[in-house]
Amino acid sequence: MAAAKKAVLGPLVGAVDQGTSSTRFLVFNSKTAELLSHHQVEIKQEFPREGWVEQDPKEILQSVYECIEKTCEKLGQLNIDISNIKAIGVSNQRETTVVWDKLTGEPLYNAVVWLDLRTQSTVENLSKRIPGNNNFVKSKTGLPLSTYFSAVKLRWLLDNVRKVQRAVEEDRALFGTIDSWLIWSLTGGANGGVHCTDVTNASRTMLFNIHSLEWDKELCEFFEIPMKILPNVRSSSEIYGLMKAGALEGVPISGCLGDQSAALVGQMCFQDGQAKNTYGTGCFLLCNTGRKCVFSEHGLLTTVAYKLGRDKPVYYALEGSVAIAGAVIRWLRDNLGIIKTSEEIEKLAKEVGTSYGCYFVPAFSGLYAPYWEPSARGIICGLTQFTNKCHIAFAALEAVCFQTREILDAMNRDCGIPLSHLQVDGGMTNNKILMQLQADILYIPVVKPSMPETTALGAAMAAGAAEGVGVWSLEPEDLSAVTMERFEPQINAEESEIRYSTWKKAVMKSVGWVTTQSSESGDPSIFCSLPLGFFIVSSMVMLIGARYFSGIP
Repeated sequence: MAAAKKAVLGPLVGAVDQGTSSTRFLVFNSKTAELLSHHQVEIKQEFPREGWVEQDPKEILQSVYECIEKTCEKLGQLNIDISNIKAIGVSNQRETTVVWDKLTGEPLYNAVVWLDLRTQSTVENLSKRIPGNNNFVKSKTGLPLSTYFSAVKLRWLLDNVRKVQRAVEEDRALFGTIDSWLIWSLTGGANGGVHCTDVTNASRTMLFNIHSLEWDKELCEFFEIPMKILPNVRSSSEIYGLMKAGALEGVPISGCLGDQSAALVGQMCFQDGQAKNTYGTGCFLLCNTGRKCVFSEHGLLTTVAYKLGRDKPVYYALEGSVAIAGAVIRWLRDNLGIIKTSEEIEKLAKEVGTSYGCYFVPAFSGLYAPYWEPSARGIICGLTQFTNKCHIAFAALEAVCFQTREILDAMNRDCGIPLSHLQVDGGMTNNKILMQLQADILYIPVVKPSMPETTALGAAMAAGAAEGVGVWSLEPEDLSAVTMERFEPQINAEESEIRYSTWKKAVMKSVGWVTTQSSESGDPSIFCSLPLGFFIVSSMVMLIGARYFSGIP
């Protein structure tokens, strides 16, 4: 019997989408932007101490290989010839920091994740060395001094991990964000792997001058980072190297964008003033400011949006960053156990249709934009005996929407022209209750593309458009029209404002919970001074709470 004929679809482009919660590989038709197939693997997060968040770089790399192989198998089942995949783009969780041995290819420590708080005392000590009238760190990088960014994570590794110190001394160490680790590994690793990053990821390290588009000597000296371990900075769209193993061996890796920049490209926000909000582990609102850096007066970041080719201009963006969005759903699932799957949150919230006065501020890693308040911690307030797990589920969804309202208000004040609607994307946008809540709380329409995988799409577009690949046109007339779903506000403006003002009251109660000592030391001896009664009462409260919220009678 003759073999089934392979479908001819024209050039295809693959995209690695390596996020905080999962890794995916997706394949798109470069002429229609249609998603043909994908595979996803969840990634473990490790919490060795309070405030610490780590991941295994080898697990991340293995998940990429697994996703590529499984997606290629699925394409084969669809009779789609994988030899049509002409390029691969990489999109990644930003700021997460890896140091590895260039001779063996082995990581020298776990990846320190962007959410990690262990560097708070480092930040406080460094901030004392910045003159009040000359914040050269912010003026060069667009970023506030914060635990969020890579430089202080790298500083911690250099100060505390002997294997890292020795590798630097012996000229064996390489540093990179997740994109660098993946591209180096996929292009050969210890056998000639390419050590590079793109301008969007470099702009999140706090070591990169966003004006000159180079690693900054003064910043590296300030953070005491040896420049020899840094990757080469390239544009977001050019051939970096070829895949050296697996089903796609020989295919060029030719696109690289931090996940939020990738979503901006995937949403086709190429014009000054266009904005998008991505709902992932965190929540990130980016507004394209064109070829000029705009510095915020209201707690937003200035960042590189993209540079789509070696000889193409750089574009900038204002960004509002929220640490905890989808992560709060994962917390309700993994830590409290009130849902078994992330999708169940919508069902629980729908049962009650209100939080019944319960407000949830998920400041697990402090507060990011617009507050930049590391002393904050998560709180649930407004509880009564009537409150149950459904109300808490609803309050968790509302929290995502309220946080978006805060960064949207800041964006409107900085830009001077309020957004008339909000373009959204990311996994959480499949939750219709969340999308309706967001429209109600913003009191503007929320517009969602029918294909929400815009982060991967952006990386694929950058890869396919690269010089030497040339299978994806980014000319406005060639970009595919996208069908949208629209959510209109359904409550009156007064009710929206009352709920928002109560939320802000809750936020103020979350601030000032921790000092540097308690958040950073992780010292178990502090518990020795606490009376036994403290533990008995705490245990009873936790047990009763767990039974109550999980619905156990």
